[in-house]
Amino acid sequence: MRFVHAADIHLDSPLHGLAAYADAPADLLRNATRDAFTKLVDVALEEAVDFMVIAGDLYDGTWRDYNTGIFFCREMGRLRRAGIPVYVLFGNHDAESEMTSQLQLPDNVHTFSSRKPQTFRLDALKVALHGHSFKEKAVTTNLVTAYPQPVEGYFNIGVLHTALEGSAAHASYAPCSIAELHARQYRYWALGHVHDFAIWQEASTIVFPGNLQGRNIRETGRRGAVIVHVSETEEVSVERLFIDVLRWESVIVDASEAVTLDDVALAVGRALDALVESAAQPVPLAVRVTITGATEAHGALFGLEAQLRAEVLAQIAAISHDRLWLEKVKIATQPIVHSSAAGEPFAGGADALADLHALLVEAESDPEFLSMLKERLIGLASQAPSELQKSVPELEYVRNDDLARIVAEVRSGLIAQLADAE
Repeated sequence: MRFVHAADIHLDSPLHGLAAYADAPADLLRNATRDAFTKLVDVALEEAVDFMVIAGDLYDGTWRDYNTGIFFCREMGRLRRAGIPVYVLFGNHDAESEMTSQLQLPDNVHTFSSRKPQTFRLDALKVALHGHSFKEKAVTTNLVTAYPQPVEGYFNIGVLHTALEGSAAHASYAPCSIAELHARQYRYWALGHVHDFAIWQEASTIVFPGNLQGRNIRETGRRGAVIVHVSETEEVSVERLFIDVLRWESVIVDASEAVTLDDVALAVGRALDALVESAAQPVPLAVRVTITGATEAHGALFGLEAQLRAEVLAQIAAISHDRLWLEKVKIATQPIVHSSAAGEPFAGGADALADLHALLVEAESDPEFLSMLKERLIGLASQAPSELQKSVPELEYVRNDDLARIVAEVRSGLIAQLADAE
């Protein structure tokens, strides 16, 4: 017996981080979640699986129009014609209270009740699926305690949307422990909500398949679902399916050996070339580049993010423009501090730099100065477009009253640039 377990599909959810850029793959961004779901259905048909389980967040909240629901019905119709049933549990993003639009689903699609745990039996396969959909978005109670006892003589599958002991990266909805899941004595737990793949195999096999398609730079690496194989003796094996149609990657480039901006751009080019060559599948990549290290180029980079971005885009154009897009270049370098024998930076002939350095260090802890700086910047931080809010971390520093961090970042770059000029 074989089945597909997917979760966190978020149909028609936008991909964030690329749309503001002229070189962004607009069509791919707009249709990524749909294209990934179509690939999932393709695999289910090719593998002739016995059924499919979707463990929550099929949708991303209420539809903007009915096209999202019509698309889902079309894909389910493909499975219906192949005789493949689908069991859908609703999570926090598509809870009953979140969905104001509804369509009649094909008769091969079965949805778990939000009133109490519900069991579906596939008698020909001797399989029982138990699940409890979310009625409200914020379900903070442990739902597992009400799940029924396993059906005798059947392969029991629990379907649950849960943070599982409070995943730090996700809201703590329907929390429970791994021990509680094992104690339920189901053979398999099809989980959703946590967007990274995870598996535990002891008394039960417990699986988060991860989300089907990464939607921003926080969801890097390969994404997809799993196909579960169950032998005649009920031995369970789990195979990952990589379904994503655009992949997010984070590349760290050490610029400690660089002296100029051109040196940094070339180092980035080498790192991106290696990334494309090492990709296991020819999937387009959206990349964030972070420049790190204590480097002589620190001052040269100060205030030149736009120029560096253009240099990196030129490197990408030469490498593989149809497979590689730049999400952002983040400069996180440090200056190489030149000190006197006494350990004071900028001693000797650089008294003005030393004075400026001391003044900026003092400003980092001056409440009156920081208050004035916040007053000047809070309007920009509050009214900036949402895309800018996501891509410029300094705006978040202002909103979080972390002005000292901004001063510190400006200080190191400014001093390094002035020292280079001198």
